[in-house]
Amino acid sequence: MSIELNNESTESVDEVRVLALATFALDYMHLHPDTDLAIVFVDEPAMEVLHIQWMDEPGPTDVLSFPMDELRPGSEGQLTPAGLLGDIVVCPQVAATQAEAAGHATINEILLLTTHGVLHLLGFDHAEPDEEKEMFGLQREILEAFYASELGA
Repeated sequence: MSIELNNESTESVDEVRVLALATFALDYMHLHPDTDLAIVFVDEPAMEVLHIQWMDEPGPTDVLSFPMDELRPGSEGQLTPAGLLGDIVVCPQVAATQAEAAGHATINEILLLTTHGVLHLLGFDHAEPDEEKEMFGLQREILEAFYASELGA
């Protein structure tokens, strides 16, 4: 996996854990080892510009995903073809606000948002109730497996 991580925000982010989670999620979804992913952290003003430009919605958001090669999940016996998965943009300040409201650490919210972004890049959505149930269930499954792997490490 080639995962490029750029922190363009003023916030400190545990980049080692984010890279570990992203690698874990791509493996979990059976992506080819030559799959490329970019993750960028930006401050609220930059995220607001992207949110308006791409979603036509005001204010900063927590995460945006920009798919490239429209890759879909593989399976245990069949990896997805190699390719450029896309870009995930996360706003640590929005993540911190959401983490406080949810009662957990900001890094846990950033890991959740990164997982959420990966799933969007793989074609998952949550516009309809059945899609939301599938995507959020898979998101929880990936995060629980990742946290369990950290405990076993």
